[in-house]
Amino acid sequence: MTVAPSRSLRSSAELIRAEEPVLAHNYHPLPVVVARAEGAWVEDVEGRRYLDMLAGYSALNFGHRHPALIEAAHRQLDQLTLTSRAFHNDRLAGFAESLAALTGLDMVLPMNTGAEAVESAVKVARKWAYDVKGVPADRATIVVAADNFHGRTTTIVSFSTDESARAGFGPFTPGFRVVPYNDLAALEAAIDETTAAVLIEPIQGEAGVVIPDDGYLRGVREVTRRTGCLFIADEIQSGLGRTGRTLAVEHEDVVPDVVLLGKALGGGIVPVSAVVARREVLQVLRPGEHGSTFGGNPLAAAVGSAVVELLETGEFQRRAEEAGVVLRDGLTALVGKGVRSFRARGLWAGVDIDPAIGTGREISESLMREGILVKDTHGSTIRLAPPLTITNEDLTMALGTLEQILRKGA
Repeated sequence: MTVAPSRSLRSSAELIRAEEPVLAHNYHPLPVVVARAEGAWVEDVEGRRYLDMLAGYSALNFGHRHPALIEAAHRQLDQLTLTSRAFHNDRLAGFAESLAALTGLDMVLPMNTGAEAVESAVKVARKWAYDVKGVPADRATIVVAADNFHGRTTTIVSFSTDESARAGFGPFTPGFRVVPYNDLAALEAAIDETTAAVLIEPIQGEAGVVIPDDGYLRGVREVTRRTGCLFIADEIQSGLGRTGRTLAVEHEDVVPDVVLLGKALGGGIVPVSAVVARREVLQVLRPGEHGSTFGGNPLAAAVGSAVVELLETGEFQRRAEEAGVVLRDGLTALVGKGVRSFRARGLWAGVDIDPAIGTGREISESLMREGILVKDTHGSTIRLAPPLTITNEDLTMALGTLEQILRKGA
């Protein structure tokens, strides 16, 4: 990576200390201060290089500063960045057309963050239940899965089972029924005449990359179709190439009624999210019932269109699948040598470390000191989600570094 010298006048330690009195403590980041990046590599303000094995929780599926995405952003910056939705802009129609075609659905509701997409889907599902299904006013329910992660707004944490996300933020929004993940019988038992939708992650990311049994997603599709409610797939982390398919539901040849996208849709440049759905579903919205000043802005649409163009070739999906074999083989070799178990699909893995060696945080800090950036989740589990552009050599090096750390202990 060729980069210019750092322009920061303060060291990493000084910058970290400077954050303490002025930033809300809603994150506990690793003590590394990134100043520059390219591809799968980043540098801190002192010029130390790190291999990024997290990729912004999949927001950087195409790596840092992918040239096609940077070019699209620069080109649009010279033309138009924002009109609000009070007016049309010349980039939005093309973005919506290409994204609908990519997902095999009909209509797009553009938003900004993943949480906004989830909130929007909740509103749309309720509106659909009242206008189309005939559920009595204010009675609609949505079935969700335990250990879910869909964001951190008040409504979303209302149906979280993670007490760290809920404690101190009540009262909570009603209308949600929580069932165990990967349990079709429990899901079907929770559905009744008031059910607007089932909202699930095809793979639960924050929970530790939890992959359901084969047939579960097909079962969810069959149950929702038979009982007359919507299937909403939250593909904000799992979608757009991460698992070796454009969408994770494609592993079971499933087409949901609604797909939620975000993170990688903005190419790591701008926040872009979307609710993509069947026409019957999104047509329930009328002017004035929902909106976003920045949703569908020209800059976001230009970058999002460039992301779709990258995925249309299938190159990145194939790359995730091929490199995923390297990842799985490397992790398999570590089972019983500090790794208790792991779950992986494409270039995405949750790795359960032997607690006797260290917590997930401790393992992450040890890897950071060796130039590898990952992120812990619950207990002694770490997540691996490198950019889809990572080379096999870099991936093998990262796994070798993990092996060394496990051998000597965190």
